[in-house]
Amino acid sequence: MDFISGQILKVDKPLHWTSFDVVKRIRGVLTRRHGVKRFKVGHAGTLDPLATGVMLICTGRATKLIDSLQAGEKEYVATIRLGATTPSFDLETAIDSTMPADHITAADIEAALNRFRGPIMQVPPVFSAVKVDGKRAYKMARRGEAPELKAKPIVISQLCLLAYDPSTCEARLRIACSKGTYIRSLARDIGVELGCGAHLTALRRTRVGNTSIYDCADVMPLIELLKEIEIEIPDEHQNNNPKK
Repeated sequence: MDFISGQILKVDKPLHWTSFDVVKRIRGVLTRRHGVKRFKVGHAGTLDPLATGVMLICTGRATKLIDSLQAGEKEYVATIRLGATTPSFDLETAIDSTMPADHITAADIEAALNRFRGPIMQVPPVFSAVKVDGKRAYKMARRGEAPELKAKPIVISQLCLLAYDPSTCEARLRIACSKGTYIRSLARDIGVELGCGAHLTALRRTRVGNTSIYDCADVMPLIELLKEIEIEIPDEHQNNNPKK
C-alpha cells in the first residue's frame, strides 16, 4: 500500500481513546515503517473519548480529502438518561441536578423528538473545542468561567426512538445529522423539551458519509497489520531509506 500518495483507513475508535490517540498510534507506525521523522496523518471528524465508532484516518496526500469527508452526513446510536443533568451534558462531569422523570413515557419522548428534526439551531456544549474570543470553550469551563456560545445551524435528517426503559429512564436514539452537530447538546435539549433534564450516557458513531461501522477495523489489529503489510514508496521518496 502507498501511504504517501494517500490511504483512507476506516477505524472503529475504542472507548476512552481520544481521536488524537488513534492518529498518534497510526502515525507512529507509519513513521517508523517509512524511516522518516514525520509522516502526515489526520482524521476526518473528532469523537469524544467517551464515544466509539467510525473514524476515517487519512494518510499522506489523502489528508487533502479531510474537509470533504468531514462534510458527509453522520449517523449515531445514542443513549440518554432522563431526569439528571451534568455540566458537560455527558458522563465527563458529575451530575449537578436531578428532576422527576418517572412520569415520562415513550409517547412523550416521541412527541419531543418532533421538535428537533430538520434544520434547527443548536448551542454547542461549553465543554467543547469551540473557540470563544480565541480560547477553547472547554478550557474556560474547566477554569470555572462561563463562555457564551452562539447557536449554529445544523440539520437532523433522522431522529427516532429505538427503545425506552422507564425503570432506568434511559432512551436509545438513532440520529443522522449534518457536520457540526453535538449529540450531547441534543441530549440536553431533549431534556429541556421534556422538562426533566437529560444527559448523554453512551454514544456510538455508526456511519460517516458512505462508510459504515461494518466497514471499520479495530484499532489494535489494524496497527499490527500496518507493522507487517508491504508498503510502496514513490520514486521521489526512495532516498528516505524506508524500513519495509
